[in-house]
Amino acid sequence: MPASKNTARTRAHWLVKSEPDAYAWSDLVRDGRTAWTGVRNFAARLHLNAMRPGDFVLFYESVTTKAVVGLAEVTKTAFPDKTADEPGWVAVELKAVRVLSAPVTLTQIKAEPTLANIMLVRQGRLSVMPLTAGEFARIMVMGGAK
Repeated sequence: MPASKNTARTRAHWLVKSEPDAYAWSDLVRDGRTAWTGVRNFAARLHLNAMRPGDFVLFYESVTTKAVVGLAEVTKTAFPDKTADEPGWVAVELKAVRVLSAPVTLTQIKAEPTLANIMLVRQGRLSVMPLTAGEFARIMVMGGAK
């Protein structure tokens, strides 16, 4: 009997950043789900294209809050971003999963040795970035997940 192929994909982990004045975590909670549009960075676009339904996404509020405040999930893979003036830009659909018990601030992340290589610190201007399973798990614990 031939061996069966395991086609199950490991869930990936991501972090997205948004300015609360533009679209806050509370907006995603209110809306339930949203198209994550407006990304105009080539590296971030590659990350959006790599997202798959079921992937977990940490929601980071930049500028004022400077903290990871919630957990979202990808519900729809990359599709054309209707807010773009030129072709090739994409969006994904995200849904709110839950608020973190405690926001995880950028200061806390920078002080945590296991997060020393996180892209949020190394490439702070990038608005969509991958996380390792370990980085994701550590931030979740810091945010009150058990």
